Amino acid sequence: MKAIPIIAALAALAFVALRFDSQSPAVAASGYAAPAYTGAAYAPQPGRRPGVEEMTALGRTMFFDPSLSGSGQQSCATCHSPEHAFGPPNNLSVQLGGKDMKTAGTRAVPSLRYLQNVPPFSEHFHDDDGDDSIDAGPTGGRTWDGRADSAHDQARIPLLSPHEMANASPADVVAKLRRAPYAAQFRATFGETIFDDGARAFESALMALEVFQESPADFYPYTSKYDAYLRKQTSLNAQELRGLELFNEPTKGNCASCHISEILPNGAFPQFTDYGLIAVGVPRNKRIPANKDPRYHDFGLCGPERTDFQDNPEYCGLFKTPTLRNVALRGSFFHNGVFHTLQEVMEFYVQRDTNPEKWYPRNRDGSIRKFDDLLPAHFPNVNVEAPFDRQPGDKPALSDAEIKDVIAFLKTLTDGYKP
Repeated sequence: MKAIPIIAALAALAFVALRFDSQSPAVAASGYAAPAYTGAAYAPQPGRRPGVEEMTALGRTMFFDPSLSGSGQQSCATCHSPEHAFGPPNNLSVQLGGKDMKTAGTRAVPSLRYLQNVPPFSEHFHDDDGDDSIDAGPTGGRTWDGRADSAHDQARIPLLSPHEMANASPADVVAKLRRAPYAAQFRATFGETIFDDGARAFESALMALEVFQESPADFYPYTSKYDAYLRKQTSLNAQELRGLELFNEPTKGNCASCHISEILPNGAFPQFTDYGLIAVGVPRNKRIPANKDPRYHDFGLCGPERTDFQDNPEYCGLFKTPTLRNVALRGSFFHNGVFHTLQEVMEFYVQRDTNPEKWYPRNRDGSIRKFDDLLPAHFPNVNVEAPFDRQPGDKPALSDAEIKDVIAFLKTLTDGYKP
């Protein structure tokens, strides 16, 4: 019922996320061409090849270790709490970190659950459905702008970010690992000489974090009520069934157009995301300190965190479509955490265009400044498919009662249900 994650399969074959040095004197002197895996993220290394269980155990220890941060007070689990589906344990729009634990981030912290099948970022993505004529556009990758292609690439970001764990460099992280109570465990896992090569030690640490995040029981347990419903182990009540129908109906919620809800043709359970990037024009969040500067804008795929598409205005405003699994456990929503309840989110979806005055500020002349966190040149990028296909004064796609039905269904996506 679930696809086997590529990372876990590779780890089971004892591959380590390190680089093969094709320019080394030994390779150059041999006269042989570099092997096919040269420069790959996963390449076999000489010496000890750790197994999945020991890398998982090490990665788990590191994940909960606050001493790996510049402040000594923040671990990965501080923002990615297991009790909250590895998402934030509070309703702050953005989390605090940095060397003093007072530096605010610029984006809401996403959940780390159900990311095992996220494809690497592609500007032109084609679904594996036998029809390569359909270009789904920018798709895949991790983080809100898709710039990390794997869990170990993603882990690098918070370790080195000045408003997160705030390490000055990879060497800074490795120095902390050398002093950690589990340094012996690190050497036992990756070899006694692992700390002799700082770059290799840092990459090994990222790999341990990645393998831990491939642990099924922790990160993709598929234990929600909806999963039990798909297994025919339980039934949804009348309100939940109405919510599911509205969720799927293209002329109503149309949620399933991006948040896929059906078992895939290959038998995999739905991830409730198509992994795409989309612009929905959420309001500017004035509670984010960076937004106090009117010149600052977070445009997602076209910057500022991601830099390779800064000259592509057609990508401005596009952010990753997150999974809706465990969405009821969240206290902040969208990339900027501007909303804090599912009720607000649903009302925004169906009233963004029918009642824009409810969501956006007014200009001095009294007109509504719609899409106030984008520039006018980016407005054509904003999605206008249902339920965003209305005009001011039109009837919203969902009534208040129907919104409650959809929310009731969304609550069936929380892990931990016991039939």
